[in-house]
Amino acid sequence: MREILTELTEAVGRGRPVAYTALVETRGSTPQKAGAVMLVYEDGSQAGTLGGGCVEAEVKRRALRLLDDGRTELLTFNLDNDYGWDDGLICGGRMTMLVDPIRSSGELDYYETFAGVLAEGRGCTEAVVLDEEKSGGGRPTDRFLFDDTGAQVAARAGDDAPAGLTDSLQSLSARRRPYVAAGTSFMPQLKRCRLLIVGAGHVGQNVARLAESVDFDVWVVDDRAEYCNPERFPGARRLMVAPIDSALSGLEIDANTFCVIVTRGHNHDEEALYHLVETPAAYVGMIGSRRKIKLIFEDLLGEGISRESLGRVRAPLGFEIGSQSVPEIAVSIVAELVAVRNLEEFPEAYRQPSLVEELKTSTG
Repeated sequence: MREILTELTEAVGRGRPVAYTALVETRGSTPQKAGAVMLVYEDGSQAGTLGGGCVEAEVKRRALRLLDDGRTELLTFNLDNDYGWDDGLICGGRMTMLVDPIRSSGELDYYETFAGVLAEGRGCTEAVVLDEEKSGGGRPTDRFLFDDTGAQVAARAGDDAPAGLTDSLQSLSARRRPYVAAGTSFMPQLKRCRLLIVGAGHVGQNVARLAESVDFDVWVVDDRAEYCNPERFPGARRLMVAPIDSALSGLEIDANTFCVIVTRGHNHDEEALYHLVETPAAYVGMIGSRRKIKLIFEDLLGEGISRESLGRVRAPLGFEIGSQSVPEIAVSIVAELVAVRNLEEFPEAYRQPSLVEELKTSTG
């Protein structure tokens, strides 16, 4: 979303009109879910996607027409014989699209505010009115932007959000995925998370590359400058070349920080876990065999780390997908990071068996 909004504001600022299109509601089985966005330019080119196929092509066709007259509309598509036969999308679902033409820089205020909030890494929720009566007075296509405290910070084609709409707004911690309430589509944009990678080897490098592509801010710690450098981690926000103990001692770790321990050896892993396990981090995961992890847990218990703290560590980290290569290991790790970040409840089926229970049995 950040990239789309940046491209939109820059294009319109250069005098290039664009239609902003967004999937704002789905029902039933659909090829894409609410939150997908696409820009359509006068020459028919696009940025982003709404899922492809004939529905996207029809949205583009209508967007080009709306660019000419400047009207904002909601478009509804039923995935039946009219939309989906050629692409195999006949699944009975329904998709509602917002098409909003922006033809001059005087129409950019809402988008500039939206882009600014995301550029700062803050969370927000966009509300798009679908039904005037249910929303308590908002007109269809009216849009309102709320920051992570629930305060309204911008509006497009409306002034103050109606009370029925604001009463239905939920916190980002309670609802992380799009939902519909009070005749309004609410589309959360989560606060950007920091990923602290301890270990700049091959696994750490591959995890960083994937994590950056799914909107984590990456920090890397390693004591080897030949590994922890901008050439190997060009997208990292921060690189710390220092012994693990000194790098992690006093480092700011908050509830929006994810920590991945993938160092080159048992002792370094243990040292990193000692510093991170009792922080308020949203996620702490460590790579390694179950035998190595068990030995590290036993050592940390002896140093006074509680079983409760060790129980929240994901070790071995990542989803079980039969990973063999380094890129596959990185996929399994980043998939778990995304699930923890995006889902209100982490699926129990994805959890690795806990070694803490084994330690209770073996150590009493």
